[in-house]
Amino acid sequence: MPPRKRPPPGSRFLAAPRQTPAEYLDSFAHYLRAECGMAGNTVAAYQSDLKRFAEWYAEHGPPAFSQIELSLFTGWLQDLKARGLAASSMARHVVSVRMFFRYLMLEGVIAESAADLLSSQRLWHYLPKVLSPNKVEELLVAPRPGTDRYPLRDRAILAVMYATGCRASEVTGLQLRNLHLPEGTCRCLGKGSRERIVSLNPVARAALEHWLEHERPKMVRPEQDEGWLFVSRCGRQLSRIDLWTLVRKYAVRIGCGTDVSPHTLRHSFATHMLAGGAEIRALQEMLGHASIATTQIYTQVEHSRLKSVHQQCHPRG
Repeated sequence: MPPRKRPPPGSRFLAAPRQTPAEYLDSFAHYLRAECGMAGNTVAAYQSDLKRFAEWYAEHGPPAFSQIELSLFTGWLQDLKARGLAASSMARHVVSVRMFFRYLMLEGVIAESAADLLSSQRLWHYLPKVLSPNKVEELLVAPRPGTDRYPLRDRAILAVMYATGCRASEVTGLQLRNLHLPEGTCRCLGKGSRERIVSLNPVARAALEHWLEHERPKMVRPEQDEGWLFVSRCGRQLSRIDLWTLVRKYAVRIGCGTDVSPHTLRHSFATHMLAGGAEIRALQEMLGHASIATTQIYTQVEHSRLKSVHQQCHPRG
């Protein structure tokens, strides 16, 4: 019996190669950087979310993108929820996947995206955790000489984060040339490479002066100084993980638990500014938000605090 011939290229008898998100992740990252102008940290966050989605899709997804239905994404969201992801993390995953499939549409890989049918971020809305002004005061003085290795640096970091409302990546990216202590200002680079000037209060200025005068010169050799404002014990730039570890360490020390992060100080800054009478537009500029809709969440936080006070103090609360 003669051997069976392989069908010619393009034959309908040949099985189509399986389509997977993994094969498009690198080109999508390049698209985000080159065409959308997104910052490195933002691209890394998209890649992290999509890598997790690609792993899940490899097990549960259909062979072709054209066969994807909304039920696939609802199953994926149920899996994320079962893993214990917070609502904010799930919302970020939704945004990542929706943008990824829109990219596939732009590239002509798919004709339409079922991911666009996913619920809006508003359905995943949540109120951020904030610290009371008294707890913030305790946190700022939590680093202690004799107990902690670099108390002046740690105090300066905590004071700057609360004084400016800067993100962790913005604080670690500060350089000496960005600092203008006589004027009480600092220039930081935010999301989308947008620059803004932030103000330093007297507490932050005093903490920075002590750090720069007494501790930083001992940690950085002049010939190896790259100009970072906050450095590690080796004189290198601190990472965002370093900041998370630092904040959590002192939050536990003052009894706030382990769910306090650098972003908690940013939330606290914004909420306390509104409580003090700051206008929402001014707060948007201070936080570096591209859209005022992002800033408006803090008006709900402040209302939540007022409602709590009313319930505690009203005779019929």
